[in-house]
This record gives sequence, structure tokens and C-alpha cells, in this order.
Amino acid sequence: MLRTLPDCSVDAVVTDPPYGLSFMGKKWDYDVPSVEVWAECLRVLKPGGHLLAFAGTRTQHRMAVRIEDAGFEIRDLIAWVYGSGFPKSLDVSKAIDKAAGVEREVIGVNAELAKKQTAKTDTAAYGNYGAAGGVITAPATDAARQWAGWGTALKPALEPITVARKPLSGTVAENVLRHGTGALNVDGCRVGGSTGRWPANLIHDGSEEVVGLFPHTHASHNQTRTESDNQRGVYGGGYHHEPGSRKTGYGDPGSAARFFYCAKASKSDRNEGLDGFTPATTSDGRAVAADNAYQRGKTERANTHPTVKPTDLMRYLCRLVTPPGGVVLDPFMGSGSTGKAAILEGFQFIGIEREAEYVEIAKARIAAVQSQPKQESLF
Repeated sequence: MLRTLPDCSVDAVVTDPPYGLSFMGKKWDYDVPSVEVWAECLRVLKPGGHLLAFAGTRTQHRMAVRIEDAGFEIRDLIAWVYGSGFPKSLDVSKAIDKAAGVEREVIGVNAELAKKQTAKTDTAAYGNYGAAGGVITAPATDAARQWAGWGTALKPALEPITVARKPLSGTVAENVLRHGTGALNVDGCRVGGSTGRWPANLIHDGSEEVVGLFPHTHASHNQTRTESDNQRGVYGGGYHHEPGSRKTGYGDPGSAARFFYCAKASKSDRNEGLDGFTPATTSDGRAVAADNAYQRGKTERANTHPTVKPTDLMRYLCRLVTPPGGVVLDPFMGSGSTGKAAILEGFQFIGIEREAEYVEIAKARIAAVQSQPKQESLF
């Protein structure tokens, strides 16, 4: 399908492609996209057009290298940070006892874990932390005691987004004037409105565990900015003007996390436009680790795609790299989050997806917002 698109016909590519992790055993995730795919994206982009591509932390290097080998300039990396629940790590001590064929003694219950498990209706057990109910067991062998507290993985809390650009035609100024591409919409993506904070290469989902990583900051002011009370619905607020004073700035104290916030995809976001769809039982979205530490939880949902990105996040990304009225391309459309976001931002959209199941979901989700007037994004 990419080969059917004309040269230099697209303003931006914003996509969440396969990560090459064999996610949940899906065939479409066996590898990151090839150089040939990215070369086609380069061809259809206008000079200076940007490409934003999500990736997994383990395969980000392969994704970026292939994008670069296709002819793109790697410009930056945006980190989307989120709270993901439990890490997919093998408990080495338990593995040693299991291999020895011995049974571990139950010595207690992790109350917090048990509470979380009770609240989750779509899962029965978390292998790394004991059986259902969050039971705590003691090492049974000397070797297991020696390796108690050791695991095999860090907690996943970040997805990198490669920021790449097709080479310019002349200078930035010449390229922008000729093609409308080549620059980032800084003011349109400031936190707190057009006079707020400069957009950073960090975004997070607002979960407690992520917010806890940020320090609490005091109100700050400066004498140079113009007055503005324009506020977006961003975590903790944004820009602030002090009445009766020339001081303008970021006058709201709180966690610094408030300047990088974007919520996870909600149920209503996932399923908007899918009222006529029959809910299907699908995986709850956790990958099955090589050590089989997790069981596949099951839940019913209309949108069966396992990696739905939040619309507000995709709106922000589209807005960052697409000129007004421009064309956004997503060659790995999935359930249509980029398309939904592009339409809500007033852009044109081209989506390509080879899985028929997801095409129908994407068409319905995008159609649900096509008749709506452009809405202010919460991010």
C-alpha cells in the first residue's frame, strides 16, 4: 500500500509499529519493520517531514538503526513513562527451589499485593510474587536462600519514541516556506498553553509510581513572559499569572511531574465508536515472559487490540510534527488511535493495517470522531 502513495505527499508519519518482541505470540510482532518499509515512508514524506515511531526498550536500537539506514536523520527520542504494574521477572530463588523439586513454606501474605490482585478480575496469579492472594514463601534450599531477592528483569516503565526527519531541501527556512514541513510546533505543544513550558522529550501517564519519581517544586516567576491565563487540562496545572503584578510564570507549586502528563488509554477511549461490536475475550495486554512467570489474564473488551495508545498522547504527537491541515500517515494503524487523534486535531489521515480485525475497529473509532467539531486536547 505504501508503494501506491505518491512521492512527497505526506506531512508526517506518526506510528506505533511492531516492536519485534513476539508480543503475546502475535505473528505481526516477530520483528521491527524493515529498512524497505521505512524507505517507503521516507519517499512519501515531504522534505523535512518528521517520523515519530514508538519502540520497545529492548529493540529500540534496531528500530532506530533501520530508520536511519532508510535515509532519515535521527533528531531525538521522546520517552513515554508509565506505571505498568508488576515486572516480568523470574524469581531466581523460586526457580532454584523448583528445579530442586522442593516445596517452599508459606510464611505470610503481601497485603498490598493481595489487595491489588483482588481488585483485578482478569487475572488469577502473578508467578513472580507468589500464588493468587500474594502469598510469601521462604527459600527451601541453601542455594535458594543465597539467591533470594534476585530476578531477571527491571520493571517496564518507559516506551521510547524515535524522532526522525527526512533531509531538508535547502535551509530550514527555505524548506518550511516551500513544503510546510521541517519544524516542530513548539508553541502548539507547550504545557499550559502557547506561553507555557517548552515541550520536553518526556511524557508520563500520571500513575503514582511515576509521579513519585519527580520532586516537589515551588512556584517560580520571571519578568519576561507576557501575561496569559491559558491553561490546558494538564496534571497539576501549568502557566500562571499573578494578579496585580508584572510577574508571570509557573506559579503553581507541586510535583514537577505535572509538566509531562498524559493519561493512559481509558476504556471509553479504547471503545469509542464500537457500540455495535460484540465484546471479545482477549489477553489483558501483558506479554508472557520467556520464563512463563505470568499467566495470560482474560478480559472482555470491544477493542481487542493489545497495545492501544491514549488518544491525547497521539494528538500531542500529531500536533507536534504536522502543519495545520496536513496529512498524517500511520503505516501500522492497529485500532486507529493515530487516525482518531489526527482527525480530532483537524488533520487529514491515511492509515494502513494488514490485520482485518483491527481495520474494522479502526474505521469505527475514526468514524466516531469525524463528525465531531475539533476539540481541545487535555494535553
